[in-house]
Amino acid sequence: MGQYALNINGVTHQIDVAADTPLLWVLRDTLGLVGTKYGCGIGSCGACMVHLNGLPTRACMTPVSTVGRKKVLTIEGLTAHGDHPLQTAWQELDVPQCGYCQGGQIMSAAALLKETANPTDAEIDDAMAGNLCRCATYQRIRAGIHRAAEISAKQEVKS
Repeated sequence: MGQYALNINGVTHQIDVAADTPLLWVLRDTLGLVGTKYGCGIGSCGACMVHLNGLPTRACMTPVSTVGRKKVLTIEGLTAHGDHPLQTAWQELDVPQCGYCQGGQIMSAAALLKETANPTDAEIDDAMAGNLCRCATYQRIRAGIHRAAEISAKQEVKS
């Protein structure tokens, strides 16, 4: 067991877990942040996507001992009130079917929109290629990302 101080969603948490414990289990089991899902455990589905220092990272493949001082952002920390443009777009367009993968989908999309304000279909497909949706809502996910880009652009104009 080891002591770790993790910055998760802007709050420092002191945890005592084995060094090889995946970040996913720290988030879900130790801290109760269950928006990050277990999908495959081998890093191929993207349901466990979080951001480490702003970069999309698979929490199931990230040992807690490698996190160090990096800032961890989960779906719960994306906004205080669940009103991120992606979350708004997802609701407007009824993007998810079962919803299981959507936290990971949104976290990957958030990283894309942070880098590319108005992505093309090809850029979206490339950025989202590592996220699987068993319900195959890929067209709705793409539409949701385009809609979130529109919402973000409108918010910037108001600022």
